[in-house]
Amino acid sequence: MKKLLMSAAVLWSITAAAQTTLPQTNREGSQYQFTVLKNIDAYAVQNQGHTGTCWSFSGLSFFESELLRNGKGNNLNLSEMFVVRKMYPLKAANYVRMHGKANFGEGGGFPDDLLCLRKYGLVPQDVYDGNREKTYNHSEMLGLLEPMLKKIGEAQTINPSWQKALDGVLDAYIGATPENFQYNGKAYTPQSFAKELGLNADDYVIVSSFTHHPFYQQFVLEVPDNWNWEKVYNVPLNEFTNIAEQAVMNGYTIAWAADVSEKGFSFKDGLAIVPEKDWADISPKERETLFTQPAKEKTITQENRQLAFDNYETQDDHGMHITGLAKDQQGNKFFIVKNSWGTANSCGGYFYASVPYFAYKTTCYMVNKKAIPAALAKKMGI
Repeated sequence: MKKLLMSAAVLWSITAAAQTTLPQTNREGSQYQFTVLKNIDAYAVQNQGHTGTCWSFSGLSFFESELLRNGKGNNLNLSEMFVVRKMYPLKAANYVRMHGKANFGEGGGFPDDLLCLRKYGLVPQDVYDGNREKTYNHSEMLGLLEPMLKKIGEAQTINPSWQKALDGVLDAYIGATPENFQYNGKAYTPQSFAKELGLNADDYVIVSSFTHHPFYQQFVLEVPDNWNWEKVYNVPLNEFTNIAEQAVMNGYTIAWAADVSEKGFSFKDGLAIVPEKDWADISPKERETLFTQPAKEKTITQENRQLAFDNYETQDDHGMHITGLAKDQQGNKFFIVKNSWGTANSCGGYFYASVPYFAYKTTCYMVNKKAIPAALAKKMGI
């Protein structure tokens, strides 16, 4: 996931936990009328700036809501860039070992968040902000790292000091991560801090739904940013969406990875839908009301979901955080989604994503395994 925010608007705030009050419609002038079915605690919307680190922002927002669900972490903003800084050397080592035939860059996935939690711990934003100035921007840093790693990956013999050079660039642009720190008058390491929070990487699973692998088994999800070849659980589409809906209604949020390149996705308009007609068949007049008038959406099947993935129409685009569920005046359900592109839209940085959009465009999602019904979890081998 590496979706960038290309906007000059940067709003950064830390607030106490609250159930975000969303507007009853997605934008001014819209005829959509939403009724909230479930709204789960989350902290303020953040801004990933000009970086492809959505996977860290959404994953850390998910962890924060997990803390809130367990009555912990009040006023705590976890550092996204701590996770990013810890993953760059691991991705670089993998890239070099694969002779430059693997993925390296800003993108990542929820397995990276779990790996950092398990191996390195976490820290508060106040302790490590990744050298943020007005906004995050890693383009210059990547402009140095990518050619360097490409040359190393293609070399016949490798100077072992290359990792020191890598760390030097990372430290210059993002900063060295702390080994020890003080927080609220107490001394911690990143590992001891995560342990005190009670976050356990083993509590979470990643779920997907594709037919090119057997259901109720794990498989390596074939997306470029799954650089560490982590496995996900595979379930049929109806169970895939049911797990998500039931999890939210039972108070569990979801870290959501999806394709946001569809014409039916508009963060500006606060809405993500799948029109019943193909885009080429929608008249200009119909397009004018696409995000303002409820209309029938495409029926999503296991087959058309799979075809979109096989044809690269559904890719590992963007990581977001699902924090609730709503329905429109026609009874259609929509997930309430917290994004990481700042607050400059009609929903204050959130948007409504229809269940058909979720079923069609999701590559995978991360959820607390306790949120999965016991019988299904047993069937999945959890």
